[in-house]
Amino acid sequence: MKRREFITLLGGAAWPFTAEAQQSERVRRIGVLMAMSENDSEFQAFLAAFREELQKLGWAEARNIRIDIRWATSEVESIQRLSKELVALQPDLIISQRTPTTAALLQQTRTVPIIFVNVVDPIGSGFVASFQRPGGNVTGFILMEPTMASKWLELLKEIAPRVNRVAFLFNPATAPYAEYYLKPFKTAAVSFAVEAIVAPVRDMSELESVVTALGREPNGGLIVMPDSFLSVHRSEIISLAARFRLPAVYSRRFFTEVGGLLSYGNDFGDNYRRAASYADRILRDAKPSELPVQAPVKFELVINLKTAKALGLTVPPSVLARADEVIE
Repeated sequence: MKRREFITLLGGAAWPFTAEAQQSERVRRIGVLMAMSENDSEFQAFLAAFREELQKLGWAEARNIRIDIRWATSEVESIQRLSKELVALQPDLIISQRTPTTAALLQQTRTVPIIFVNVVDPIGSGFVASFQRPGGNVTGFILMEPTMASKWLELLKEIAPRVNRVAFLFNPATAPYAEYYLKPFKTAAVSFAVEAIVAPVRDMSELESVVTALGREPNGGLIVMPDSFLSVHRSEIISLAARFRLPAVYSRRFFTEVGGLLSYGNDFGDNYRRAASYADRILRDAKPSELPVQAPVKFELVINLKTAKALGLTVPPSVLARADEVIE
């Protein structure tokens, strides 16, 4: 056989083998449980950031991973039902958005690896034994330290110094970790000579009643705790605060972007990007128990000057100087 013919034959023989190898590459399955509505563009963007980071690490949908997303909204029954549905798919790992989604998933499995993206108190919630040694099938990234509650009150007093009554909003069903932030809030309220109002709201009717009662008297203010129920209803909360001319501080920038006065908290999207690195390691056979729980590393202060002006507030230069973004 001539040399050229032999090389041609060898090349032709190699092609089917390569194609077969590519086709036989194992497709890994990732489940995602979100406690938000599917039409929420902010959280769609967070998942896009997660997907983008996965791709950088060599994981591409339709090639070697499949991502199954379930949008549970903030309803407890929906979270429980969809967590069971996801676990039944037998994924290689599950991405969990919040504390309620992680609790529901752990009721269904103690073997499927779970990465939480923004959990408040994983030790107090019983998810992990410690940050350094999680000890089970779950690890991930926390939302914010409890001392953030005192920082929210400090910022509220800086931007609205006349405030002397502050309601701390949360839904007990979707924020079972409320005491994690309430303790430092109450302590800070004493030092700022502010009346601390613990304001649990279980539905929109209770939310409207609380804000209406607060707005009937002067010098009231709001702090909106990290809570999926409150995030879902952010437009209604901002509308109520505007109606009763109540200065309010939020933990998420997307509140400020749609008319909230001021927000301070960690960068949600950054935690989703970091979660991709843990997903990569687990898909390459690392154990969640070997991956320490991590704190956020990026924070952002956002101020809406248009809202401040509507409330008759002048933002101090010292606060403006610290802002990562000012909306005019």
